[in-house]
Amino acid sequence: MSLLDPVATAVGRLPASVLRLMAGRPVRIDGLELEPDVQLALRLLRLSGHRDLSTMTPDAARAEIRRSAATFAGRLAPVARVADRTLAGTLGARLYVPADDGRRRGLVVYYHGGGWVVGDLDTHDPLCRFLAHAADVLVLAVDYRRAPERRFPAAVDDALAAFRAAVADAAALGADPARIAVAGDSAGGNLAAVVAQLAARDGGPRPTVQLLIYPVTDLSRKHPSYRLFADGFFLTEREMDWYRSHYLPDEAAASDPRASPLLADDVTGLPPAIVLTAGFDVLRDEGEAYARRLEAAGVPVRLSRRAGLIHGFANATAVSRPAHAAMHEAAGWLATALA
Repeated sequence: MSLLDPVATAVGRLPASVLRLMAGRPVRIDGLELEPDVQLALRLLRLSGHRDLSTMTPDAARAEIRRSAATFAGRLAPVARVADRTLAGTLGARLYVPADDGRRRGLVVYYHGGGWVVGDLDTHDPLCRFLAHAADVLVLAVDYRRAPERRFPAAVDDALAAFRAAVADAAALGADPARIAVAGDSAGGNLAAVVAQLAARDGGPRPTVQLLIYPVTDLSRKHPSYRLFADGFFLTEREMDWYRSHYLPDEAAASDPRASPLLADDVTGLPPAIVLTAGFDVLRDEGEAYARRLEAAGVPVRLSRRAGLIHGFANATAVSRPAHAAMHEAAGWLATALA
């Protein structure tokens, strides 16, 4: 446990007026104002010695993200049971069961964020518990292969295999095979979007809904939010460049729709989408561009920009009231879609 753990948790409980006083002068960019508890959280990260991941080796960056995730985990949402599993013979996974009452529930196949390089089942354990509890659904978190040891398209192959295995093993998991969603944050949101596209095209089972939390959708170019929020808001432009360089085997791969789902030729007929973006995030514009692309193609879309939040807010529900509200809203939409 870090000495900052209780401090981070306490920040989320302070009155709004105290938060504003402690945060200092409001940060305003692009007509948006950063939430004061986010300002304080960023200060805590700096005090904890958090460094830009682009200065590290992949192994060092993984350790840093595990440490940061533990600092902001807070109190875990209650679930009845957590069990490690193996999918498709080789893929590690973790199943979260909200209640052992014998009901068949909707299932969310969850892909963790971390630029396809960092992040794991442990860093996203609090988030998966939150979704299972708040949406009253089963959550199956997938331990897909990471770069640079296994570059694109290894993570895509694992993500699709995990979805297919979840459908095939639905009865054993306690799930209804007709109510299976894909979800993920950041790079995991990218994988969820890609799986939704591939599953819709291969003629087999397809997700009921896709939950995309500040997803990467276009590695072929930098959208305007890269310029606006290049540094100082947790995920930096340098880090995205670092992730990209580790993930892609060559420059041509950036234009492959399996890496950049925004570039797919056809997005008609995809499952309904819930898309969350953060106002102060380099990935904001490409996530919203993907939502607009889906909507223009006739796909039902719920797009919610959380104006005062930063990349990573899904992992901060225990220490930020606005982050908690954003994810609670998303869980409600997910519960309705899988009801």
